[in-house]
Amino acid sequence: MRILVGLGTCGIAAGAEATFRALREKAEAAGVPVRVEKTGCLGMCYREPLVEVQDDGGIHYRYGHLTSDKVDRLLEEHVRGGRPVAEWVVWSNNGIGTEKAFLERQHRIVLRNCGLIDPERIEQYIEAGGYKAFTETLERNDPDAVIQIMTESGLRGRGGAGFLTGMKWRFTRLAPGAKKFIICNADEGDPGAFMDRSVLESDPHSVLEGMAIAGFAIGAADGYIYVRAEYPKAIERLNIAIAQAEERGFLGGNILGRGFSFNVKLKEGAGAFVCGEETALIASIEGKRGMPRVRPPFPASKGLWECPTSINNVETFANVPWILTHGAEAFNSLGTANSKGTKVFAMAGKVRRGGLVEVPMGISIKEIVFGICGGIKDDKRFKTVQIGGPSGGFIPAELQETIIDYESITKTGAIMGSGGLVVMDETTCIVDVVRFFLEFTQRESCGKCTFCRIGTKRMLEVLTRITEGDGREGDIELLEQLALLVKNNSLCGLGQSAPNPVLTTLRYFRGEYEAHISNKKCPAHHCQKLLTYTISDVCNGCTVCGKACPSDAITGDKKVKHVIDQSKCIQCDECYRHCKFGAVVRD
Repeated sequence: MRILVGLGTCGIAAGAEATFRALREKAEAAGVPVRVEKTGCLGMCYREPLVEVQDDGGIHYRYGHLTSDKVDRLLEEHVRGGRPVAEWVVWSNNGIGTEKAFLERQHRIVLRNCGLIDPERIEQYIEAGGYKAFTETLERNDPDAVIQIMTESGLRGRGGAGFLTGMKWRFTRLAPGAKKFIICNADEGDPGAFMDRSVLESDPHSVLEGMAIAGFAIGAADGYIYVRAEYPKAIERLNIAIAQAEERGFLGGNILGRGFSFNVKLKEGAGAFVCGEETALIASIEGKRGMPRVRPPFPASKGLWECPTSINNVETFANVPWILTHGAEAFNSLGTANSKGTKVFAMAGKVRRGGLVEVPMGISIKEIVFGICGGIKDDKRFKTVQIGGPSGGFIPAELQETIIDYESITKTGAIMGSGGLVVMDETTCIVDVVRFFLEFTQRESCGKCTFCRIGTKRMLEVLTRITEGDGREGDIELLEQLALLVKNNSLCGLGQSAPNPVLTTLRYFRGEYEAHISNKKCPAHHCQKLLTYTISDVCNGCTVCGKACPSDAITGDKKVKHVIDQSKCIQCDECYRHCKFGAVVRD
């Protein structure tokens, strides 16, 4: 019998390390014949810590919220007694479990090994078919055939721009220059996005194998992984994986005696969001300040140290070995006419089942939010999804039938981005959440472009003024004007897409802006300075609200309805949160 404990960052944060230690120590002390092993993220982040028990008969039971205090019962009833603890099972391959819909509606290619293998043991990756595609590629010794397969597969870069991977590799291969480079962009900086981190923590060898295949295809002997320093567990496991691959002869000089050499180095980024842009990333690797440059020339012809360079992100590289193993047709049979394969999304926000999902292109937003992720928490009304990171866009509930592909998402005014999908309900103030994202992109602007540097700051000032009750007539038109100026005149993708949250919400939620400006009201009852607090007749004079009020704005005798002095009220929300009878009303 084998027990796997999910020890990705999400699991560790939920206490999985304590569960792992307890399982090992108690199983050993009791002489229970079971192997307790670590694995990466299982995707069901909302049910961490996650533990999977694999019976000798081939039945797998996945337990959710398996904290260390539950270990004794698990070992006694399931491992010793052979009786699964049914109320804790979230999924099993024999049909039971409370969360079957989350996994069974997915199609896992990038996440194929996540939660199934120990990311720190290369032998488990090899047993799962790892490095087979790379080995066969070297045996065939036909770089053009590799590029042709990637082109026929229709794989588009998963970092956001969606450029055809095979075409990018071909451009780089044909570019003049003896020295060429492969770069993996793992600078995942979008709030609410954790796809790349989870893949690197759970299946790092799939990315290394994809990079090695790409290196062979374009004629590169060196590769870099540009990874955020804020991802310590991913960095730790990448270093382990690189060392193991070198020891096994899958990386280094004269790989497998085939005359091809490929080395991989890590470059830890310092958290600059703009370094997700490829030319800024290249500058950072070179030891310069991470700032974008004018294109063309594109990196495929003149990139790292002026040499031809092919840059793809983590998810793109993780697809490569699978495509070469199963064929281009198997991959392009999934998806839509121009968006092939699958897409990984990090589900966050007001959704019941948050975590990682991998779905075929062409699935609708509604199917992801409600079919796979269980709908909105607390049965609130679905309002919008924010897709593509802080410089993505908002797609409203009335467009939830929109399918996931590059063209359909672009038609809404949003962008696919790298795959963060934040779900919002009726309690979300659109204006304030846009202000939050503009605050992020304004802070992360490198400052090179005047329109981006100044324009995002002016937009942020207007949005802040609106949420604080000081909105003016003409502010909406001013926001639109500034947004278009920044979008059309910025140098890189950060500035060009930073206005998307403003433009998409003005398109779909204009009335909410107007309510803030003209009526001085926040329809979502979120912006504190736009709220008025009153006490209704259901007040029984319990005095709790008066004791909670920091400005002494609430008066009234015990068992008598209380009153709020509006001149003293500071809209701190304390009375509303402390009232147990619903007597305090926000308007």
